[in-house]
Amino acid sequence: MNGAEQLRVGIYGGTFAPIHNGHVAAAKAFMEQMKLDYLFIIPTYMPPHKQVDFSDDPLYRLRMCELAFEDTDGVVISDMEIKRGGVSYTYDTLRELSRPNTRLFFMCGTDMVLTFDTWYKFEEIFKLCYPVYVRRENDPILTKRIVDKITEYYNKYGVMFRRIVTEPVELSSTQIRKRVAEGKDISSLVPQGVAEFIKQNRLYLSEGEK
Repeated sequence: MNGAEQLRVGIYGGTFAPIHNGHVAAAKAFMEQMKLDYLFIIPTYMPPHKQVDFSDDPLYRLRMCELAFEDTDGVVISDMEIKRGGVSYTYDTLRELSRPNTRLFFMCGTDMVLTFDTWYKFEEIFKLCYPVYVRRENDPILTKRIVDKITEYYNKYGVMFRRIVTEPVELSSTQIRKRVAEGKDISSLVPQGVAEFIKQNRLYLSEGEK
């Protein structure tokens, strides 16, 4: 950052149970295309819109995020939502990260774009950040829905969602947990350190294998 320029800070939150190569690719494209000075990766404690397995340990998810980005400059792995506890609301996180001379960029996935107007204090979120989104699928049927929803946000709230252009990685944490439970290899789906951590800590195994 030079002179009086604003610091460009990205926020990428999620359950990350576990973090996988799709998350990492999206994060790196976010950093590059939005020209971020820093990117905060923030594992949720308890997501508002998603059920977390009863055996979930947020500190394991935090550690896997650290392993996934340990060689990536400019990435900050934050435990702020885990420390806060309770339901992790994006509004609270953005408010906590807001600073003078700092421009916040918040990245979400397709499903989040389509439901953003159901979020807690979503209109306040629009005032606190520049929202961007990344496609996680190649479904052409969703394209019109996304365009229509983004147009609706612009017409109603004057907010434009920017798209991070990258090849979608059609991969989910649910699929990875299922593969682990079935005893299948995941080494090509998650960063090496994450794969080793899952194995060492016997995460996501079926009840009979724990």
